[in-house]
Amino acid sequence: MFSLKFSILQGFNLFLMLAPSLPLQEDFVYHWKAITHYYIETSDDKAPVTDTNIPSHLEQMLDILVQEENERESGETGPCMEYLLHHKILETLYTLGKADCPPGMKQQVLVFYTKLLGRIRQPLLPHINVHRPVQKLIRLCGEVLATPTENEEIQFLCIVCAKLKQDPYLVNFFLENKLKSLASKGVPNVISEDALKGQDSLSTDTGQSRQPEELSGAAGMEQAELDDESPHHVDDLSTSLDSLTVTSLPEASVVRPNQDYNLVNSLLNLTRSPDGRIAVKACEGLMLLVSLPEPAAAKCLTQSTCLSPLFILSHKEDASAFPGKRALISFLSWFDYCDQLIKEAQKTAAVALAKAVHERFFIGVMEPQLMQTSEMGILTSTALLHRIVRQVTSDVLLQEMVFFILGEQREPETLAEISRHPLRHRLIEHCDHISDEISIMTLRMFEHLLQKPNEHILYNLVLRNLEERNYTEYKPLCPEDKDVVENGLIAGAVDLEEDPLFTDISPDNTLSNQEWLSSPPTTPDHPKNDGKTEVHKIVNSFLCLVPDEAKSSYHVEGTGYDTYLRDAHRQFRDYCAICLRWEWPGSPRALEKCNLEAAFFEGHFLKVLFDRMGRILDQPYDVNLQVTSVLSRLSLFPHPHIHEYLLDPYVNLASGCRSLFSVIVRVVGDLMVRIQRIQDFTPKLLLVRKRLLGLEPEGPIIDHITLLEGVIVLEEFCKELAAIAFVKYHASSTS
Repeated sequence: MFSLKFSILQGFNLFLMLAPSLPLQEDFVYHWKAITHYYIETSDDKAPVTDTNIPSHLEQMLDILVQEENERESGETGPCMEYLLHHKILETLYTLGKADCPPGMKQQVLVFYTKLLGRIRQPLLPHINVHRPVQKLIRLCGEVLATPTENEEIQFLCIVCAKLKQDPYLVNFFLENKLKSLASKGVPNVISEDALKGQDSLSTDTGQSRQPEELSGAAGMEQAELDDESPHHVDDLSTSLDSLTVTSLPEASVVRPNQDYNLVNSLLNLTRSPDGRIAVKACEGLMLLVSLPEPAAAKCLTQSTCLSPLFILSHKEDASAFPGKRALISFLSWFDYCDQLIKEAQKTAAVALAKAVHERFFIGVMEPQLMQTSEMGILTSTALLHRIVRQVTSDVLLQEMVFFILGEQREPETLAEISRHPLRHRLIEHCDHISDEISIMTLRMFEHLLQKPNEHILYNLVLRNLEERNYTEYKPLCPEDKDVVENGLIAGAVDLEEDPLFTDISPDNTLSNQEWLSSPPTTPDHPKNDGKTEVHKIVNSFLCLVPDEAKSSYHVEGTGYDTYLRDAHRQFRDYCAICLRWEWPGSPRALEKCNLEAAFFEGHFLKVLFDRMGRILDQPYDVNLQVTSVLSRLSLFPHPHIHEYLLDPYVNLASGCRSLFSVIVRVVGDLMVRIQRIQDFTPKLLLVRKRLLGLEPEGPIIDHITLLEGVIVLEEFCKELAAIAFVKYHASSTS
C-alpha cells in the first residue's frame, strides 16, 4: 500500500515537471485562490502565518507580476495586474492585515505592498484600487511603538514617500477629508459584511468613491471573481472573514489632530521609536514629504498634522527625558534635523515650520533662559544659543533666529531706545558682563552670527547707524586751504601731540615722524573724491601706532605682518562671497546727500566693543582676544561706510564722535604713560610673549601681567587691521 502511494506521488511530480507551464494569469489566480481557500477551510486561526503557505503564495504572486511587466512593452498593463486591480486584491489584503489573521499577517501584507510598489515600474498609485488601500494601510503604521512590525511599517512608508517624490502630484490622493472614521464614531472594529461588499460611503477630493476608513470592503471575492466557485463557497468565504475580529491596539502617545495627512502622522509617530534606525528612517521619510512642491500638501502638513507642535522639544521633555550629556547630543541632533527639514521643505511649509521654531522654542524656551539673572544659567543658555547659531544652515530658519536675537528694527539707534528689543539689549550688555566667561561666550556668539549669510545681521548691529555718515565733519575746502599746508598738515588736522593724553611723550621717541598723524593733503594730482586714503599711509598708521618699546613680535620668528596679509586675503574673499547678493555700494554715500546734522550714535553693539577695546590694558587675555576678533570680523565687510569708520585713520570725525582708530590712539596714549612706571618693561614683555607662544616654560608670576598681555594683543590687532586695510584697498583698486 505504501509503495502504491509513493508511485502515485512520483508520477504526479513527473507530470508537473513535463506538463506545459500554466499561463501567467492562471498561475496568478491559482496562488490568490490558494490564499482565500485558507480562510474558508482553516479551523485554527491561532497558528502563525509562517506555518502556512500564505507567504509563499504572496511571493509567487509578486514574481508573476514582475515577470509579466518584463515581458510587455513599457507602460502596458498585463492581465495579472488587471486582475489585481479589478478584483481589489490589495483591499482584501489590507482587511486581512488589519485583522492580523493568522498572527503575523499584517507583517506579510506590509511586505507585499512594499515590494509591489518598489519592484513594479509602471505607476500604480494613480489607481484608486491601489492608493485607497495604501492610504488605509498607512493608518495602521505607527499606531503602537516597538511592535514586531515596526521595521516593515517604516519600509512601507518610505517606499510610498519615494514614489511621491518621483511624482509629487500624487500626494493629493493622500490628503484626506476631515470626516471621522467609523471607529471614532464608536462602531466596533469588526470586519462587516457590508464592508466586504465594497459599499462606498465617503468621497475623495478627486471625485472618486471612497469607503469607510476601517475597511475598503474589498474582500475582492465578487461573483465574477469566483465564477468557478459555487454560491455556497462565496458565502463560506464571507462568513469566514466576518468572523475575524480586529484587535483594538492602544495608539502611540502622539495625538493625531485629525486624519488629513496620515502619512505624516504615521511617520511622526515612528520618529519616537525606541529603535534608532526606525526613527532615522522616519525622519528621512518626513524629509521627502516636506520637500514636495504641492501647495495643498504643504498647507495640510503645517496646519493639519502634529509636525509643527512636535517639531519642538518641550522644556519638560528636556528635563525629564534627556538628562546631562545625552540631552545635549539628542537636542543638537534633533535641531540639526529640523534645520535640514526646513531647508529641504517646500517654501510655504518651510516658513510655517521656521515660525513654529521661533515661537515655541526660541521665544517659549530659549528667551526665558537667556533673560535670567543666574550666571550659570546665562552661561549655559548662551553656550547653547552659540551652538545653534553655528549649526543653522536653512535661510528661512536663520531669518527667524536673527529676528529672535536682534529684532526686526532697521532705523538708526538712539541711546534712549537701545533697550527697545529686550533680548538684543541683554545679549549686547552680556558682551561686557562682570563674568568674563559670559562675556567671552556672548562675544563668540556674535562673532559667528556675523559670519552668517544674512544681511539684516550687519545692518541691524552696525550699518543702520553709519548710513548718514554723520560721524564725519564735512568742511568743504576753501581755495586758500588748498595752498596752505604747513609742515605737511592741512588746516583743521588734529596733531596727536595736542591731545592731553600724549603730554608725557618724549620728544626722542619713535613717534617723532608725524606724517601719518594727519590726513594727507588733497591736491589736483591726488584728489580724495572716493573716500579712500592712500593705502600705504593707512597701513603705516596702524603699524606705527604701537611704539617700538611696546613691541615684541620682531623678536619672535613667524609673527610678522605678512602672516596677517595671507589670512586677511582669504577671509576677505569669503566675506565678499557672502555679501555679493546684498548689492552694497562701491563707494561712500556723497556727504552732500547725508544728514550730517543728526546726532551720531555708533549703536549699542559698537559702543560696547569700543568700551571694551578702551580697557584692553586692564582685561584678561582671553577677553581681549575675543573683542579684537569680533572687531576684525566687522572690519572685513566690504561696505564703504564700515571701511571708512573702522579702517580710515584720516576720517574727519565730528565733535564728540569716536572711531576704532581714535579708541586705539587713546589706549596707546595711556600705555605710553604707564610704560614709564614699569621697570624692565621690554624684557618682561618679550618673556610674556614667549610664554604665550609656548616658547618658554611657565615660571614665576610676572607683575603687570594683564597689562603686558594686553600690549601684545594690541600690537597684533594693529597688524591685523593694517593687513585688512591693505587687502581691501588692493581688491577695490583691481576690481
